[in-house]
Amino acid sequence: MAAKGVEVVLQEAKSSFEEKFKASPSFAVCAPGRVNLIGEHTDYNDGFVFPMAVELVTVIVGRKTDSDVCRLGTNTKGADEPLMITFPVPTPESPLVPGKPSWANYVKGVIANFPEQVPAFDAMIASSVPLGGGLSSSASLEVATYTFLEQLSGKEEKDLKAKALACQKAEHDFANMPCGIMDQFISVMGKKDNALLLDCRSMEAKLVPMTNPDLVVVVTNSNVRHELTGSEYPTRRKQCESAAAALGKPSLREATMADLEANKEKLEDVVFRRARHVIGEIQRTTEAAAALEKEGYEKFGKLMVESHNSLRDDYEVSCEELDLLVKLALEVDGVYGSRMMGGGFGGCTVTLVKQSSVDSLIKHIQEGYGNKATCVVTSPADGAKTLSL
Repeated sequence: MAAKGVEVVLQEAKSSFEEKFKASPSFAVCAPGRVNLIGEHTDYNDGFVFPMAVELVTVIVGRKTDSDVCRLGTNTKGADEPLMITFPVPTPESPLVPGKPSWANYVKGVIANFPEQVPAFDAMIASSVPLGGGLSSSASLEVATYTFLEQLSGKEEKDLKAKALACQKAEHDFANMPCGIMDQFISVMGKKDNALLLDCRSMEAKLVPMTNPDLVVVVTNSNVRHELTGSEYPTRRKQCESAAAALGKPSLREATMADLEANKEKLEDVVFRRARHVIGEIQRTTEAAAALEKEGYEKFGKLMVESHNSLRDDYEVSCEELDLLVKLALEVDGVYGSRMMGGGFGGCTVTLVKQSSVDSLIKHIQEGYGNKATCVVTSPADGAKTLSL
C-alpha cells in the first residue's frame, strides 16, 4: 500500500484540533519518519549512515493563546496513555521536567531545548509514522515540534544542524534514550528523490540521487515489538565504547578489522562481535552509497543482506519475525536486497526492489508471514516543512 498522504494526516490533525479546542489552528507543520537503507547502530559509533526521509509524517497544528498554559493533544498514543496534557508555560525558574504521559516527553524535551521563549499554545498531533516500527516516530515528533515552535515564536533556525542536535538532546534528556544523530538529521534535512550519506562524526552530509522510477523501497512492518528493547540499546552502546577503549580508539569509527583481530584476546567474545558488526557496517555503508550513485543495485542489495546477517549474528538485535520477512523478500525475483532496520527486536524491514516486482513481493510476504505484516511502498521525501491550512 502507498503511504498515507500528508494532506490526509493534516486533515486528521485539523479536525481533532477543532473538535477539542473549538477553534481553528493558525499554523501547521510536518516532519517525516525515515528509512535507513544501510548503516545500523553505526551512528553512535561516529560512523556513516545512509537514510532517506519517507512519505510518512507527523503533523502538528496549533495556535498561540493568551493563557499561561500549553494544551497538547494527540490522536496517536501508546497503550493506556491519555490523549491530552496541559502544562504551564515554562520559565527559567520553573522549567519543564519529564513525566507522564511518555509521548509528551518528546514535545517537552524540544520545548526545553528551544532557544527562544515559547508562548502559551494549543496544539494537536497526528501521525502516519507507526509507533515502535523502526521508522523513527520519535524523531519525526521532535522535529515537527521544533518546526511548530519556530512558527509560534516567529524565529526560524537557519542552522539546520543546530535544530537536529536540539531535537537529539530532547530525546537524551527527556526520553532517556541515548540515540545517535541520524534520525533527527534526516527528518530535518531530507530531500525528495535523494538518500543522504551522513558522516556522524563530522556531521557532513552528501545527497545521493534515487531518481530511477524502476527502483522502489518497500518497508514491511512485522507488527511485533519484543519487550527487551529498553535495556538492550544502552547495553550495545556501552559494549561498543568498551571495545573502542580496548583498541585505544576514541570510537569504533577509527578502528579497522585488522585492529580488531589483532586485539581479539583483549575482548570478551560478545564485545568482539559487537565491534565486528560496527566496523564492518561502517565500511558497508560507504560502499553502498558509492554503488547507488553508479546505479549498482545488485551490489547495494548484497550489502543489505550482509548487514542483516551481521545484525542477526554479531549484534544480536534481530528476531525470528524479522529474519522470516527478510528470507521471504529474498525469495522474490526482482528484489535486490532486504534487511532489518532500526533498533531491532521487532519493527520493520527495508527492501530494495524493482517496481515491476512490488506486487509479487507483497503477495509473497503476506502468504508466508500472514496478514499481520503491513507493507508501505515509499520514495525519498522532503524533510520538515510548514503546511498551508
